[in-house]
Amino acid sequence: MALSNTAVPKYYGAFRDAVLRGEIPVNREVSMQMNLIDGLIQDPRFYYDDTVLDGWIRFCESELTLTDGGDLTLLPTFKLWAEDIYSWFYFVERSVWVPNLHGGGGHYEVRKIKKRLRNKQYLIVGRGAAKSVYCTCVQADGLILDPEATDQIVTAPTIRQSEETLLPLKIAIARARGKVLQFMTEGSLQNTTGSKADRVKIASTKKGIENFVTNSIIESRPMRIDKLQGARCKYATVDEWLSGDVKEDVVGALEQGAAKVDDWLIVATSSEGTVRNGPGDTIKMELMDILKGEYVNPHVSIWWYKLDDIKELNNPSMWLKANPNLGATVTYETYQLELERAEKNPAVRNDILAKRFGIPMEGYTYFFTYDETKPHRRQYFDGMACAMGADLSQGDDFCAFTFLFPLPGQGFGVKARSYITSYTYQKLSRSLRTEYEKFIREGSLVIMESSVLDLGEVYEDLFKFIGDRHYNVQCLGYDPYNAPVFINRWEIDYGPYGIEKVPQGVKTESVPLGEIKIMAERRQLFFDEQIMMFCMGNCIAQEDTNGNRKLLKKRRQEKIDNVAALLDAYVAYKANKDMFE
Repeated sequence: MALSNTAVPKYYGAFRDAVLRGEIPVNREVSMQMNLIDGLIQDPRFYYDDTVLDGWIRFCESELTLTDGGDLTLLPTFKLWAEDIYSWFYFVERSVWVPNLHGGGGHYEVRKIKKRLRNKQYLIVGRGAAKSVYCTCVQADGLILDPEATDQIVTAPTIRQSEETLLPLKIAIARARGKVLQFMTEGSLQNTTGSKADRVKIASTKKGIENFVTNSIIESRPMRIDKLQGARCKYATVDEWLSGDVKEDVVGALEQGAAKVDDWLIVATSSEGTVRNGPGDTIKMELMDILKGEYVNPHVSIWWYKLDDIKELNNPSMWLKANPNLGATVTYETYQLELERAEKNPAVRNDILAKRFGIPMEGYTYFFTYDETKPHRRQYFDGMACAMGADLSQGDDFCAFTFLFPLPGQGFGVKARSYITSYTYQKLSRSLRTEYEKFIREGSLVIMESSVLDLGEVYEDLFKFIGDRHYNVQCLGYDPYNAPVFINRWEIDYGPYGIEKVPQGVKTESVPLGEIKIMAERRQLFFDEQIMMFCMGNCIAQEDTNGNRKLLKKRRQEKIDNVAALLDAYVAYKANKDMFE
């Protein structure tokens, strides 16, 4: 087909017809992407050309192999995704230096240059959709078919995982089933002084996979900004950027280096993750803005597969929304067995719902399961006796207080109050700031207008908060770090009785942590605030060989301060039970 700004893409058109006939169910995000493609078809600025895609399909199906060495036949979804990145073009005007035919200088001419529209593709799809094989096809195209010398990068949370993308290409080179690879693998890698015609032209080496004809290379790199930033890669694939506990925007780092070359391409694939409020969630918020049309960026292709509602778990006909390759690359039986496992084993439920069905779950089962972190209905404890826990901090960090109200029937009511500075709040990522805004609206988080927390101001506000709600604080548990100023004022106002020092460590935390876990399992911690759900969802308990546990604060962004304060309050309550009789 010739270049056209009105033609409907071949594979997208077939996919859209199947959707309209009701043969393929799609979720809201895929539907929005289809609307964006329909907009490209109608927009006269953008052109469709399938010649590049046709060559890509012929190359992949004649040269590449599966991971087990079998012949590769591209799935309809592979063709759909590849069509979206390879077949859309636009024209830009550039000043080009044209030398004179007979020498002696030259002149500039303004010419129209054809450029590929898509530079990035985000593919969020359930586990078992053969995402890595798709990335292999993209990398192989850049290494073998691109006539330029290309630097290419494969990255994943671990080097071993990134090698999964290179493995099918290594097997294809070893097998050489097609004419191109047969030609490129002729000769010997050890021939370094003889005729170049007798040397191998492509090989897997210690550096990566090298094309000696164009001096191109694909290499694996760690998923870290300091290892990726500045790399002038023309093709890059990022695997599982949502799955691991990634705290850096590696896609942005790759883009900075790739933008130095023309027609660069980054493909980021992943299944849904269980770690919330990191760079992955921030990227997803940007992608949602693009899909909604609030942020116009036609250079990004987004295929985001997931169930629209958790109720669709019981309807196997809807599972194609989460994995369009279901039945081809993974069986329905596998998904059914995983769903049954999630029902029988709550500890793996969050991971299965995220990885298989694309439902993002908070509080990946570190110490508390997701069900244990769900808030109760609205609770009121005004005027009741309580134990208070204080987790004070550095001046630029969280300052958390948790109130523990003993209730009839061995349960406890829980309320929280925390403080951060406006400076800390402004430095938050977009996704984390959205989370913090919920805490501010519910009144559990207070922003102090300063760069460093003044514990005197914190004390005054907390004193007023306790007085307004008539909390009868009988005892106080506190972590001694940075606490003397606050504790001295507390002793002046409330007296020295009932104050318990709770230093962090296995000796102090192990027993009360186990008891709090039991109460959480039995839903005997009655809290109604989102900040407690957030902190409980971030909790990780470090366990030694003797089974002793303590709270582990992995990163400063992953706040667990109100749970630490809850632990302090519980220790103080147990030491002063007679005050509540």
